[in-house]
Amino acid sequence: MQTSYSAYTSPVQYDNMSDDESDSCSMSGSFSASGKASSVTTADWEMRSASPGPSVFSIGSSLRVNAYRHEYGRGLNNYSEVYRLPADDEELDRLDKQHIMFKEVMGAYPPPLYEALANTPGVHKSCVDLGCGSGSWILDVARDFPHCTAVAVDLVPMQVLFFDCRNMPPNCRSEVDDVNLGLQHFYNEFEVSHARLVSSGIRDYAGFVDQISMTLKPGGLVDLTEFDFRVYGLDKRPIPIDDRASAIARWMHLAHQAVQQQGGEPDAANHLYEWVRNHNAYEQPVYRHWWFQTSTWNRGTDPESRRQNRYGAAMRDDILAFLKSGRPLLLGTGVPEQILDDLEDRARNELIEGRVPGYILVENVYARKRR
Repeated sequence: MQTSYSAYTSPVQYDNMSDDESDSCSMSGSFSASGKASSVTTADWEMRSASPGPSVFSIGSSLRVNAYRHEYGRGLNNYSEVYRLPADDEELDRLDKQHIMFKEVMGAYPPPLYEALANTPGVHKSCVDLGCGSGSWILDVARDFPHCTAVAVDLVPMQVLFFDCRNMPPNCRSEVDDVNLGLQHFYNEFEVSHARLVSSGIRDYAGFVDQISMTLKPGGLVDLTEFDFRVYGLDKRPIPIDDRASAIARWMHLAHQAVQQQGGEPDAANHLYEWVRNHNAYEQPVYRHWWFQTSTWNRGTDPESRRQNRYGAAMRDDILAFLKSGRPLLLGTGVPEQILDDLEDRARNELIEGRVPGYILVENVYARKRR
């Protein structure tokens, strides 16, 4: 796909850890009543052990070197050419703050999750976060539901494992995996399967929805949240991309094109409900959405306007950090650096000044697996 730019002309710190320190923090790939942890890391699904697996993988120098590469000043995962957003400390901090914002606006969990993970005598419960990022969501689950096994899956281990393993709940394990390779090793394992903002790294999202259905036990819950890499206007319609479009709308359009060019599905958010509703494994699908201001542009003085501006400030800060996170993706797909720098500066000024209206649409679908 050729990208036209005519409309846009106006470090990882893990290596500081010694091997002795890092080896004490093993990725957990299984969890047993004894509390002993093990790990599974995979390159293709035919080579995978059943999960959980028996092997132990310590996070030493070689794993850190193999897990990351540095491009355009950021640390990227070394296992997927589709997902090209960073996985370094700066990005993980952005995701942690984003989680706090989402939790306040959307609530901690969809209502059926409490029933799905309820403590039932004689029944072991499990939950997986597919593409866990910083691990904020799955760590909440592990702490809120200590009787459950919580599984974090991502292309690199959760950052908490690199820093202070003592903060890792004993019922949580982290697995290094590329979900594009299939989820066969998780079939019929979970009461809850969760994924949030992973569409930029998923080659076939409809197929991903199908794979998730097979990871769930009967009655299990799927919970999916995405956004579509667009900025919406006051009319709640995508802002047309032309010379009059805001800089942040044009930047997001470039990100949309770059994700698509890399093989991801930036439009997945708009199809979640359709894919889940039309899948014969799911029932009781529920669609929810939230409009986040891109900044504090709301000039109202009533309580609701002030509340929206507070969320707008959080989203503004998230987007400001995302502008930096997106550089490897955009530069790596051919956006000229001079054009990108100019567009970033304009977008940054728009966000900080808070005078240009815009919305980000976040969409969520959850459903139960048929019994």
